[in-house]
Amino acid sequence: MPTFPVPRHLLAAFVALAALLGGCASPAPEPPRPEGLGPTEARRVVTAELQGKASDPAGWATDIHAALTTLELPATVQNLCAVMAVIEQESGWRADPAVPGLPAIAWKEIERRADEAGVPMLAVRAALAVDSPDGRSYAKRLDTVKTEGQLSEIFEDFIGMVPLGKRFLADRNPVRTGGPMQVSVAFAQAHAQAHRYPYEVAGSIRHEVFTRRGGVYFGTAHLLGYEAPYDAPVYRFADFNAGRYASRNAAFQNALSLASGLPLALDGDLVPPAGSARLGETERAALTLANRLKMSEADVRRDLQAGDQPGFEQTTLYKRVFAHVEALEARPLPRAVLPRIDLKSPKITRKLTTEWFATRVNERHVRCIDGLTARLASR
Repeated sequence: MPTFPVPRHLLAAFVALAALLGGCASPAPEPPRPEGLGPTEARRVVTAELQGKASDPAGWATDIHAALTTLELPATVQNLCAVMAVIEQESGWRADPAVPGLPAIAWKEIERRADEAGVPMLAVRAALAVDSPDGRSYAKRLDTVKTEGQLSEIFEDFIGMVPLGKRFLADRNPVRTGGPMQVSVAFAQAHAQAHRYPYEVAGSIRHEVFTRRGGVYFGTAHLLGYEAPYDAPVYRFADFNAGRYASRNAAFQNALSLASGLPLALDGDLVPPAGSARLGETERAALTLANRLKMSEADVRRDLQAGDQPGFEQTTLYKRVFAHVEALEARPLPRAVLPRIDLKSPKITRKLTTEWFATRVNERHVRCIDGLTARLASR
């Protein structure tokens, strides 16, 4: 194809036009301003707030900020105080808190496991008289154990070193929660499989749970590392105790109970544990409404099985149950309810509930927000 030279006066005009158009172009958008406090400010106010409450306040502040950052959560006053409120409630700012009467609790659990496995306690006590890796017998270590972290290590040693330990403990360490936020070991292990753990693992993820850095990291992930459809933090605190989405699910159970006329435990558990052959009471109640909701039994079961996932509130069952009962009641119903669960654990010596836990943590959260807000205002 032939080419033709461009006259100089036209070339100059093109250049001028291009410069003019370039000057009129919109400037590149600025990146969004980061939410929350900067790293230095976040650590400063947390350190100041913990003076007189915790040993090594700066170390706690560093681990709390690191947990939020590595989980890609903003270091807002609300988030910082949510983590701090749970730590204060669960451990009083101790990485591996002492548990009163722990030796008796440990021996009782061993007796229970031995009985379930059909192992005579005489044989168990003989095995526990063997010297453990630290030179003391397992029995001696049990008699002097003070923290869950220490007890977990005893069981790990016993399972790994003594054949009888494998027989009646079946590789299942009875210590299931621990650390400064009393997070579930199973949750921590599952989270570490799905997400990169930010620290070098010293021994095992189980061991990391009982450290300050690991306990804070996994506890923060359990508390804040998921989207929750709540308008108040107290429901997230209830979920921390009862399981993710328990408050949302308890509200659904409340609506379902009103719609069906059947009493339901507002515990947030919509289906029985996997492998159970029985029908749960929530599913039985939902099935009585299936025809009115124009849903099949399979549809009801499918939607209920989404109860431990985000987005259950978008399912057909959830929407139709609320629409049905709100039409009957002629009023809106809450989308979050504190689960009604009695807390049971060998460590608990008085009647406690999930509602009590969530309320106490929420009170600490409010006080913490007031404290950090005042510190930021006075800088």
